[in-house]
Amino acid sequence: MAEFPFPIVGFDLDGTLLDTHADLGAAVNHALSLAGRPPVPIGEMPRLIGGGTRKMLGRALERSGGRLDEASFDRLYADLLDYYRRNIAEQTRPYPGAEAVLDGLAMRGVKLAVVSNKLESLTRQLLGELGLTDRFATIIGGDSLGVGRGKPQPDSLYEMLARLGDSAAAFVGDTTYDVRAARAAGLPVVAVSFGFHDVPPEELGADAVIDHFDELVPVLERLSTG
Repeated sequence: MAEFPFPIVGFDLDGTLLDTHADLGAAVNHALSLAGRPPVPIGEMPRLIGGGTRKMLGRALERSGGRLDEASFDRLYADLLDYYRRNIAEQTRPYPGAEAVLDGLAMRGVKLAVVSNKLESLTRQLLGELGLTDRFATIIGGDSLGVGRGKPQPDSLYEMLARLGDSAAAFVGDTTYDVRAARAAGLPVVAVSFGFHDVPPEELGADAVIDHFDELVPVLERLSTG
């Protein structure tokens, strides 16, 4: 088997590797109920996800009556996190083909990474409960490097490169946070069409858009040849 052109491939988590919208939606609606707000229909949750849990809660509050004062928001955010930790993998599953493409890349000697805006503790808990942790050489969350250094800042992708010891990498995501971070880090980026997009997939500015993980390996091989 020929050497794969990217020795590192990083993945976003929510909306890229895993369909987390139902469990995140349940946690958001639990928090909204505590605030006396109406629930968000679960099917509309993908529109609220992106940029981390605080942003998700803020969007849910804005659409249900407006934001809260900072102290009230912080208490509600803590309640949301507590509920989510206790129910993190009730309905969450890998997207079709996700595990197979991870296996295929690993067979090619690729080092795999998760770089998420989700809190690192939640990222690790979720991957652990789904039995996926050992597939990744490194796991980086939105708070791993401190406040303000998650995507779309490139810091977490630079950290991925530093930890895994190579500069030739590609990234896979589903939002402008992912694409902007990859662009800023100088990495090629592939968007998935089935994720939690903040703009239509074709408008994300990625180097390629895939509809199924079966397409990822050939797309990455094509990107490497320019």
